[in-house]
Amino acid sequence: MLNAASFFGFASAVVGIIIFFAVLIFLLNIITSIWAYRDSQRKGKSKEYALVVLIGTLFFPIIGLIIYFIIRND
Repeated sequence: MLNAASFFGFASAVVGIIIFFAVLIFLLNIITSIWAYRDSQRKGKSKEYALVVLIGTLFFPIIGLIIYFIIRND
């Protein structure tokens, strides 16, 4: 039988798992954005270009990285 205590224990475990993966995805987004910023600077691009890359990958992580991979070798 499912009582209130076991239900709330299960619900809090699910919420904990969701929070863990959300933080993990957020950290992965930050790490890849910093990598793209540093990579664009290493390739000799201007600071403004590198900043646009950083902002683009922060706000649009998947699309931003795909676009950056396409245009980074120009």
